[in-house]
Amino acid sequence: MTNSRQLRSAGYCAPLALALSLLLASVSASIQAKEHEHDAAKGEDAAAKSEHTSPLPERTLPVDMSHSQDGQVTIKGEAVDYRVTIGTQPVYGEEDRAIAALQYTYYERKGVDDTARRPLFISFNGGPGSGSLWMHLGYTSPKQLVVDDEGYPVQPYGVRDNPHSILDVADIVYVNPVNTGFSRILNKEVARETFFGVEADVTYLADWIDVFVSRIDRWRSPKYLIGESYGTTRVSGLAGALQNRHWMYLNGVILVSPTGLGLETEGPSPRANLLKLPYYTAAAHYHGQLEPALQEKPLLELLAEAEDFTVDELLPFLARGGFVDTGMRESLADTVARYTGLSKQFVMDYNLAVPASAFWKELLRDEGFTIGRLDSRYLGLDRVNAGERYDYPPELTSWNHAFAPAINHYLRDELGFETDLQYYLFGPVRPWEGRGETNVGEELRQAMAQNPYLNVMVQSGYYDGATDYFSAKYVLWNLDPSGRLRDRMRFEGYESGHMMYLRAEDLKTSNEHIREFIRQSTPAEGAPASYGSVRQR
Repeated sequence: MTNSRQLRSAGYCAPLALALSLLLASVSASIQAKEHEHDAAKGEDAAAKSEHTSPLPERTLPVDMSHSQDGQVTIKGEAVDYRVTIGTQPVYGEEDRAIAALQYTYYERKGVDDTARRPLFISFNGGPGSGSLWMHLGYTSPKQLVVDDEGYPVQPYGVRDNPHSILDVADIVYVNPVNTGFSRILNKEVARETFFGVEADVTYLADWIDVFVSRIDRWRSPKYLIGESYGTTRVSGLAGALQNRHWMYLNGVILVSPTGLGLETEGPSPRANLLKLPYYTAAAHYHGQLEPALQEKPLLELLAEAEDFTVDELLPFLARGGFVDTGMRESLADTVARYTGLSKQFVMDYNLAVPASAFWKELLRDEGFTIGRLDSRYLGLDRVNAGERYDYPPELTSWNHAFAPAINHYLRDELGFETDLQYYLFGPVRPWEGRGETNVGEELRQAMAQNPYLNVMVQSGYYDGATDYFSAKYVLWNLDPSGRLRDRMRFEGYESGHMMYLRAEDLKTSNEHIREFIRQSTPAEGAPASYGSVRQR
């Protein structure tokens, strides 16, 4: 039987149990809610972390690819069918892993049965840091950018067939070194010194050429290097490197608007101001700044006079420095002024050796113009007429105007090369080690001495003030001081500037000179690469 105490205890426990149950449920719900909030926050943190660590889109270059298509061009009245390949090929490092990729464009004539007799040209521009577009769309390929007959830009921009291309007689590849054109470094941990220096540039490019020639099966073909501006330094070094390290022997090297090649001469430096006087004469003659007696003479006749004066009179005078009779100084200053179109006082102020930068600013100062560095036919306008240097190179801005849209349109739209990368007309390659200090001219001379097949041709524009034509002659004269290789050397000049091929008349002539050079440097079948024998008495 239940007593009263038990009933009271049961009455108290029921409400207490209910309250406790409700409390536990509330705590459980609170815990679950906090756990849900924690999980949600954790998920958001993970998503945010994933967003920051996942790879973002990058502009990259395909490491190793090629794409080909067919074309046809009429050259000298003959239809030439060809295949053009645009592609990339790796640069391999010390462990034979790709460390960079070079973009190239390769043209080969179709229907050739025997490539062992067909020349292969490997083309480089200069800078250093310049893409291969200049000679690609300006000179030797079956495509040419749209410019007027003197090389000035016109609209609409674009490309057209080149009826003077050398593709009828040779296949050609245009190569963009690292950080030029679309070519790029792949491994950011590789030191920049691996690529950017005179010897480094030659070393990796020689290896790249070895691979390329092997891939297209052209080891048996006669091979030629052609370089422009700093590209002449490059191909001169490559001639030695390919021969001595890769056992690849060449038939020819063409130096278009050459540098001093690092030559160490017994006479003045190849870049001495005094050697520019014949160029000054050419530029002054073009702009009508000479006295009538000189202005009326044909250009080449006048330049021969200026060259003789430079070597026979000005050079001996400058060799004596300040220890020269005052009367002789006055007399020679008069002659320098006559041949340059400058005032006598201006010449005297520079001790008869006027630097090119002063000449570009001074020649047409009275007319309010400057003249171009790479091609002195071009005129510029400075902010002020005073000063010793121009504000900008008028010829280069004009060329960039035409070449940039042409190369981007051609490679991307017509050849189908797909990339978001910028095409570097001039890429980031500095500092550049050893420039002007490495004697690649001697490397070229040694290659010629060791290889009786190897010939050299220089092509220069008379109005080029950067790598002037007379300094180029001087380099050629001093490439082999013994004179025993001179029968395999050739010089050609043109009435234009650094890129002489932009002038329609010189485009035709200069390509024809390359055809002649190929014939000259192609030995008869079976003819030995030998200097003969010395007959015993």
